[in-house]
Amino acid sequence: MEKMQFVCPKCGCHEFVQDQFQATGGTMAKLFDIQNKKFITISCEKCGYTEIYRAETSTGANILDFLIGS
Repeated sequence: MEKMQFVCPKCGCHEFVQDQFQATGGTMAKLFDIQNKKFITISCEKCGYTEIYRAETSTGANILDFLIGS
């Protein structure tokens, strides 16, 4: 896998933190609290500027989320 080169468009810093979060999408997902949307965030260490990228979610992860109810 290729190492990611990050340059903050706001301050020019090369240091970053990567994280992720999941969110609900659509009426049925909201009703059953199924978090079927996954996003990756890249945040600048210096100024906090954050870019959000959509990521793939698997059907198995969506089913597990529904069964666990988290």
